[in-house]
Amino acid sequence: MSSLWPARIFCAFMALMLAACGQQQQQAAPPPPAVTVAKPVQQTVTDFDEYVGRFVAVNSVEVRARVSGYLDKVHFQDGQLVKEGDPLFTIDPRPFQNTLAQSQANLAQAKANLAFAEADLGRGQQLVRDKTITEQTFDQRTQSFRNAQASVAAAEAAVKQAELDLTFTELKAPVSGRIGDRRVAPGNLVTGGTAGSTTLLATIVSIDPIRFEFTVDEASYLRYERILKSSNDANARGKGISVKLKLIDEKAFDHSGKIDFIDNVIDRSSGTIRGRALVENPNGLFTPGMFARIQVPGSRPYQALLVPEVSIGTDQARKFVFAVNADNAVTQKYVTLGQLIDGKLRVIKEGLGPDDRIIVNGMVRARNGIKVTPQEAGAQPQQGAPGAAPAAGK
Repeated sequence: MSSLWPARIFCAFMALMLAACGQQQQQAAPPPPAVTVAKPVQQTVTDFDEYVGRFVAVNSVEVRARVSGYLDKVHFQDGQLVKEGDPLFTIDPRPFQNTLAQSQANLAQAKANLAFAEADLGRGQQLVRDKTITEQTFDQRTQSFRNAQASVAAAEAAVKQAELDLTFTELKAPVSGRIGDRRVAPGNLVTGGTAGSTTLLATIVSIDPIRFEFTVDEASYLRYERILKSSNDANARGKGISVKLKLIDEKAFDHSGKIDFIDNVIDRSSGTIRGRALVENPNGLFTPGMFARIQVPGSRPYQALLVPEVSIGTDQARKFVFAVNADNAVTQKYVTLGQLIDGKLRVIKEGLGPDDRIIVNGMVRARNGIKVTPQEAGAQPQQGAPGAAPAAGK
């Protein structure tokens, strides 16, 4: 009996040690990780397609002289804004003033000749009735009267042309916009006329409004046409559709415009068709030739499910979200993404239902199949819950 006593004491001691270790292990087991969950947001959205294009001026004019002469004055500063009708250049008007004075003198002489021929013809009418002059002489006076009438008409036309040429010595802005630099300095000979050899003096491009040109691939064009096929106006072809633009150094599409033209042919070499939008430019921010991106509505408005962009993970080439089921177990769901709304919410095309609870905070603590402690976004954490995740947005 005495020999068994130490063995019993040792067994009892070992049993107590094993029980203590099991209790410590049970106490050390961590609770399910806390995560924040929320249901997808249901919202009416419209899909947008993005394209790259350039701004072009509504009006672009090359300022050229209509008459030849020496450039006398320049009335603008290079690169300034001009209004329609503002003076730009002055060609030396003195030769044209002399030509006008000569034409006016010729007109006065022609009118005097006409008055004499008219009076001579009137006297001849009575003389030919009295047989004092022959019919041939009367016909000669009639011809002289008609020639005098023609001379007056020619002289009047010459006066009008001389007045017009004198007016052309003052070159004014044909449109409002921003003018470039002068190409000719005062004192140089300017070649005018209508031929291709005329001297280019400056260029003007309109600023407000401005156009934005871009190209659309054939498949997208067909999709747009089917969206708009219910329109009763065959000439509309998307005119008036609102679009948004952003510049290369901007993050958001903060500028608005409207489609005002779709081309009538598809380019055979590229398989694209040209579109154009009209954009207000009161501050002159947009400059012809500038690159930008444009958002064009690519669908009709529809009800969509949206989740925070931060709740979307990547598994190689596939996108997924973590959902929590009724047993508080994490399930990995692969989704098809749509556009990003306001830089925060992502449209989910496929893979989610409106009642799914999505992990929006605490994804790093979630794994497919594990148990979690979900906390509804916006709700207050339970008192004493260890590791309770904060509500979304905080």
